[in-house]
Amino acid sequence: MKPPRAVSKTEKILFPLIGLLLTLFISPTALPLLGMLFFGNLLKECGVTERLAETARTKMIDIVTILLGLTVGASTQANVFLTGESIMIFGLGAASFVVATAGGLLFAKIMNLFLRKDNKINPMIGAAGVSAVPDSARVVQHEGLKNDPSNHLLMHAMAPNVSGVIGSAVAAGMMLSFLM
Repeated sequence: MKPPRAVSKTEKILFPLIGLLLTLFISPTALPLLGMLFFGNLLKECGVTERLAETARTKMIDIVTILLGLTVGASTQANVFLTGESIMIFGLGAASFVVATAGGLLFAKIMNLFLRKDNKINPMIGAAGVSAVPDSARVVQHEGLKNDPSNHLLMHAMAPNVSGVIGSAVAAGMMLSFLM
């Protein structure tokens, strides 16, 4: 695959701003989740708030993860959580990962039928469209290196990976708006 193009600082700053506005218009109920994603991206890319970006990326995310784990764990009893229905939900989630990965692989192969020879993409990139950041991109990188040690796909795989997260959040926000 061709190396990705260099992205300018202006594009890096405009992406979270435009993404935030589009989310606001398309799915306002997804705004809290995607707003934080875009805000963190803006903190990192603007270059002015290095201390805030570092704190958000390290200490703050660790504290929030611990607090969420403690509150969810303390409020969930095993006899309520481990039921046949919850196990079925876990199974459906695993099946959705399988279907999404296979669909991404097939879609990339179909796209390659229509692309010029110098623009073809590695079909494994399609497997990274699953919104399990950054694990699915890491799996693609690992599998690519197993087949060819010079095949570095991580940066290519992160694009569909993050797109999957944004698409999932927008879809969840739209579903929430229908249910409310």
